[in-house]
Amino acid sequence: MGFPSFDLAAFEAMQGGARRAGAARLDEICQSSGFLVLTGHGVPQNVIEAQWHAVRQFFALPPDRKARVAAPYPGYPYGWLAEKSEALAASRGVVTPPDLKESFNGGPLAVPQGIADPEAYAFCYQPTLWPDVPGFQGAWAAYYRCMEDLAARIMAAFAEALGLDADHFEQAISTPISALRALRYPPTGGQAEIGQQRAGAHTDYGSLTILLPQPGSSGLQIEQTGEWVDVPAPKGAFVVNIGDLMARWTADRWVSTLHRVVVRPDQPERLSLAFFHQPNWMAEIAPLDGSGRYEPVRSGPYLMAKFRATSAR
Repeated sequence: MGFPSFDLAAFEAMQGGARRAGAARLDEICQSSGFLVLTGHGVPQNVIEAQWHAVRQFFALPPDRKARVAAPYPGYPYGWLAEKSEALAASRGVVTPPDLKESFNGGPLAVPQGIADPEAYAFCYQPTLWPDVPGFQGAWAAYYRCMEDLAARIMAAFAEALGLDADHFEQAISTPISALRALRYPPTGGQAEIGQQRAGAHTDYGSLTILLPQPGSSGLQIEQTGEWVDVPAPKGAFVVNIGDLMARWTADRWVSTLHRVVVRPDQPERLSLAFFHQPNWMAEIAPLDGSGRYEPVRSGPYLMAKFRATSAR
């Protein structure tokens, strides 16, 4: 049957029964796999290409140059994380060797005032540590803004898929605390440690993730009925998946699917861009159906606890 896909622009142009059918199909995908290939996204190709160029320039720097923008202490959310700095499986309480990847991470581009919880400013609104790479900050910011816009469009489609008004989530995502992560998985050689992966098996924490894998690359897998299934990386498309908060919001009607980036012998370098969309810091996430299946949680503190659990010890 092939991996599920969804054309966002086509859905947005639909009306009447066709739109209701499109929403029902999106609902079915989110119930069954929680992952989809997204086309019709509308992100300008020049923005994508500029971001890839900037990221490649950064990862090509020698380690001492990258270390100038290293996270200054464990738990700092932004900047460069060297290879083997985290173990994503730890977010599920699973102990594994550190992951075989490095990353550069950036947070919101603007800082809203008046958030009642000071932890918001101490954690997710810490400054992004920009590297001294020509054009990097501008390319990163342009791509981040496009991801914010795309995430808002997806959330509107999600609302319709759940039988809600398209603007249902707008208040909860008016000042999202989303993060953008550029990932580099170095070439593999020899045997990894037992239980070690390029990215350990985990679920994402927020509302949704917008992933741009290097076109044609492999290694990303999702767990389906006890088996690991490869996720395609077609050119010109994104991969979107549900996060834990969306699963809570829907009382597990939608699934936050376990996924990993697997280690295989003699793999080439792999790059990807992951935008983790997260509702406003103070947004209360409670089951939409009123079932009480989960206690309400605040978006920001929930994210902070998950993030800090993954730091390699």
